[in-house]
Amino acid sequence: MGRRLFLSLDIALKVVLIALLAQAIANPDLPQYSGKAMLGRALTFPIAALLVPAVWWLRYRDRPYPIDVDLLFTAPFVIDVVGNALGLYDSIDWWDDANHFFNWMMVTAAAALVLLSTGLGRLNCFALAVGFAALTAIAWELAEYVTFIRFSPELATAYTDTLGDLTLGTLGGTLGAAVVGLRTRPGAILRPVSGPDATVR
Repeated sequence: MGRRLFLSLDIALKVVLIALLAQAIANPDLPQYSGKAMLGRALTFPIAALLVPAVWWLRYRDRPYPIDVDLLFTAPFVIDVVGNALGLYDSIDWWDDANHFFNWMMVTAAAALVLLSTGLGRLNCFALAVGFAALTAIAWELAEYVTFIRFSPELATAYTDTLGDLTLGTLGGTLGAAVVGLRTRPGAILRPVSGPDATVR
């Protein structure tokens, strides 16, 4: 029942993500979507939401579906789109900062879970996960600059904001990696299984 509940939640998050992105594309003139690169989000976020299912189906479908990894990886994209739909980035000063910290914490926790399944050891997995957090935080900031910041009034404060976002993303990712490293058994996600447990559950 627990796995079914979390799988239902996982599917629901993906449906909500697609629905909100469709709503944003259908209503680009709404003020909460102004200057937020919603087209870029609509093109890339669904790919991100389908990444874990695609990799599992192509490579690991003889093993239990990693619902925890998928939930952690999908939720940040949903939170971002919900924040845009409700105008929270414009109405709540700390919303953007909280997103950079907690969303990177979740995405990096997902990456750390996968890394632990490789048998590299906790310390190596932690270091790689923190590197993942920093690299993806940099990639996100570059994408923001290319898609809308360079044409926006935000350009005047972009340097300070970018430094803060990079710091928060890396710190959040470090926390996510640490929590996973301390609380998860290495090899628990994608390592091959044998015997009666070697079925998709």
